[in-house]
Amino acid sequence: MRIPPIVIRYLLAFTAVLPVCASAQLAPDTVRSIDAIVAKALEDKSVPSVSIAIVKDGKLAYAQAYGVARIDQGLKATTRMRYKIGSNTKQFVAAAMLLLVQDGKVSLDDKVARFLPDLTRAGDVTVRQLLAHTAGYPDYYPLDYVAPFMAKPTTVDAILANWGKRPLSFEPGSRWEYSNTGYAIAGRIIEKASGMSLDAFIRTHITDKLDMRSVVDTSATAWDACDPQGYEVAALGPPHPARPEGRYWIWAAGNLAMTASDLARWDIALLHDVILSKASRQEISKENLLSGGTGTNYGLGLFVRTTPEGRLRWDHGGEASGFRSQNTVFPNDDTAIVVLTNGTGATSEKVTGEVEALLFAPSVDPAAPLALNKVRALFAQLQDGHPDRSMMSDGLSAYFSEQVIADFAASLKPMGDIVNIVEARSDHRGGLAYRFFRIKSADKTVGVSTYFTPDGKLDQFLVYPR
Repeated sequence: MRIPPIVIRYLLAFTAVLPVCASAQLAPDTVRSIDAIVAKALEDKSVPSVSIAIVKDGKLAYAQAYGVARIDQGLKATTRMRYKIGSNTKQFVAAAMLLLVQDGKVSLDDKVARFLPDLTRAGDVTVRQLLAHTAGYPDYYPLDYVAPFMAKPTTVDAILANWGKRPLSFEPGSRWEYSNTGYAIAGRIIEKASGMSLDAFIRTHITDKLDMRSVVDTSATAWDACDPQGYEVAALGPPHPARPEGRYWIWAAGNLAMTASDLARWDIALLHDVILSKASRQEISKENLLSGGTGTNYGLGLFVRTTPEGRLRWDHGGEASGFRSQNTVFPNDDTAIVVLTNGTGATSEKVTGEVEALLFAPSVDPAAPLALNKVRALFAQLQDGHPDRSMMSDGLSAYFSEQVIADFAASLKPMGDIVNIVEARSDHRGGLAYRFFRIKSADKTVGVSTYFTPDGKLDQFLVYPR
C-alpha cells in the first residue's frame, strides 16, 4: 500500500521529536504550572492554540501543544504540527551568512556593492549592517496586517528593485531601525555567494544537519489541511482565518515554519556551537553599536539584552499572517523557551514571560527569614551603638572597633526606625552565604552587604548609601 506523502512527513516529524523529548524532564510541579499558564492564556479566544518547547541544561525538557489547530474541524494541536515562525527566520539567515564567513566566501565588512551593485548606496552599506538593522534600507513590510497588494505573489527581484533602490532612511550605521528589506538583500547575497537557493543552503547547512525534519520554506511549500490554520481578529471580535501573504513576500525576512521542538533544536545547537563556530556564535550574539557608540540591544538576527535580574537573554519575536512566535534563549543558564501560536496578539510573549518567571523563580531558602531577623536586629543595635557581638564571627567582632561603632551609630541613628527590610539577592562564596538587604526608614534607604558563616553568624556587615 502506498503511504501518502503527507503521512510520511508527519511520521518523520514524530520520530524526530521523540528522541529529544526523552533526554530531559521538568519536575511534575513545574509541568503542571506551565500547563496552567497556557490554559489561562488560551482563555483569550483570539488565539486557538499554543505549542511550546523548553530547553533546560542544554536538552529538550518539555514539549506540549494546547488548543485547536483548526477551529472549523475541531482539529487538536499536536507537538508534531509546524507553525510559521515569521521573523525568527532571521536568526537562520544570519547563521547562514556566518557560515559563508567561516568559509571565506563573505566578510561581514563586505559592502553590498560586491554582490548587488545596483542597490542604493551599495558601496556604503555593509553586510553586517543589513543583519543588524542599521543599514537604512526602508522596510517593505512594516504593517501588522496583509495589505491587498501583499496578498498577491511577488519575487525577490521585485522587492529589491523597489525598496532596495529607494533613498536610505538614514546614514548607514547611524540608527537602528527594523527592516525586512535588509534581510531580503542579505538572503540574495547568500544565494550569490553560495551558488545555492537560500532554502537549499539553510536546509543542507543547518536544518538537515540538526535533524530538524519539520522545517519548510513557506515561500516554496504549500500550507496544507494538516497544518494549523492561522487566525486573526478584528478589534475584539472572534477569530477568523487569516489571509496569508503572497509567495515570496516574507522570504528571508520570515519564510520558515517548523515545530516548537525543532526550533528548540536550533537553540541547543546555538548554545553549544554545533553549527556555528564559537567565533560566529559570539558574532551573532554580540550587541552592535551605532556610529556614535550607542548600543542597539541587537546582534545579528537576535535581540541581545539583560533582564532586570542580570540574566543574559537572546530573543526574537516573529509574525506571519495569522501566526506569532517567540524564541528566547538564556545562554548562561543553558535554557530556552519556544512559544508558537496560530493567532495574533501578545499571547506568545505573555506565555514566555510567565514561563521564564516560573523557571527562574528563586528557590525557597529556609535560612532567609532568620538571616533577615538577625540583620534587622544588628542594624537597630548599631544605631544605638551597642551591637550584640554574640551574633558575629570573631573577624566581624574585631572589625567593629569602638570608632567603627561610633561612626555607625552617628550616621545611622538619624534614619530612625526601620520601616521595611527586604533581601534583594543572595549567593555563595568561599563557603559563606552572601545576602544583600535594602533597609528603608521613613525618609532614607540604605543597602547592607552581609556574609553569614555556616553556623549562622554574621561575618560581614557593611552599609552603603542607596
